[in-house]
Amino acid sequence: MKVLVVGANGQIGKQLVGLLKESSEHDVRAMLRKPEQTQEFEEKGVETVIASLEGTVEDITSAAKGCDAIVFAAGSGGNTGLDKTLLVDLDGAVKTVEAAEQAGIDRFIMVSALQAHKRENWSEAIKPYYVAKHYADRALLQSSLNYTIIRPGGLLNEPGTGKIEVAENLKTGTIPRVDVAKTILACLNAKNTSKKSFDLISGKIDISEAIKSF
Repeated sequence: MKVLVVGANGQIGKQLVGLLKESSEHDVRAMLRKPEQTQEFEEKGVETVIASLEGTVEDITSAAKGCDAIVFAAGSGGNTGLDKTLLVDLDGAVKTVEAAEQAGIDRFIMVSALQAHKRENWSEAIKPYYVAKHYADRALLQSSLNYTIIRPGGLLNEPGTGKIEVAENLKTGTIPRVDVAKTILACLNAKNTSKKSFDLISGKIDISEAIKSF
């Protein structure tokens, strides 16, 4: 399976690109926003393509042509304003869903946020971010695509444990970014994750087993 990673230069995206590159089951294409970002990936033998989530649906469609799956791991980041939250986390995600449909790519994995589906549990401090994630997820749910929506808890830059907890509702928790990337890879390989959404935090079950049994 050839996988387009949208947000490949982000922290989860880079982890995922590396895992896909090492995988014997998949090929990877890294979607990047700036030409100067390509060198790091191409030196590792990773195919790259330039497209902006603030560009057109047609731009993203072109970037995705020839792929079998898309992973949306992009985000505007914590240092940008609410305008970028709207343009990247919401509209960029919706554009990517539309692009997948236009390109005839059925498989789509969305990296969302813990409890994005439950308005009553949103953090007041970052409520606009949750609004963006909620409606991006809703667009994917209402699409024709074979989706998996992963809603990770607080993201950590720590070594992974390789063990997680997944459920439809997990009120709180954290997880290393590398374990999120490994969970995405496991979902690409697991047919039982089709048309499913789940919260994700660190836990006590090996990633592959947790995903298989969800």
